[in-house]
Amino acid sequence: MKIERIDDRLDAQAIDLVTKNKEKETEKTSWVSWGLYIVIIAAVFLIFRYVIGITIISGNSMANTMEHNDVILSSNLFYQPERNDIIIFRDEHGFDVIKRIIALPNETVEITNGVVLVNGKAIEEEYSIGVPNDMEKVVVSENSYFVMGDNRTPGESLDSRSEEIGTIPENRIQGEAILSLWPFHILK
Repeated sequence: MKIERIDDRLDAQAIDLVTKNKEKETEKTSWVSWGLYIVIIAAVFLIFRYVIGITIISGNSMANTMEHNDVILSSNLFYQPERNDIIIFRDEHGFDVIKRIIALPNETVEITNGVVLVNGKAIEEEYSIGVPNDMEKVVVSENSYFVMGDNRTPGESLDSRSEEIGTIPENRIQGEAILSLWPFHILK
């Protein structure tokens, strides 16, 4: 009978060891799961903060290219501004603004009889609507860009034509709008 009791004790000890090992494995798995969850959340945050952006358009300054409440996807990583790019920049009040680059650093811009001239030559603008007011020649400063909304009707777009806004320094440009998610179309 003593033999049976020793076996019973050994079985109970073995069961306790197995149970403790399973508890440790479960705890380890739980910590790994939480760690993985935190890494995924951080990656998603960093991607949406520094690589791509989603913006909802407010207003009609970019009509007909974009309309009020369109949802736009932007590329914010390794972006080099070029003429005709639709950019998103942060204004002095911390708001995101979307406009089109018309002139690059050290170029001149003027509007005569409703025609936009860059370095004295009319630019082709099949995307714009409305006729803008005339504007005297402006020289775009170094590391800055002259931007305008596609809706050129006077009063529809607050852009570089206004002394309030002026040219946009390169360090305030967040990225290039590349795609309209709603309604879906590629931006040009």
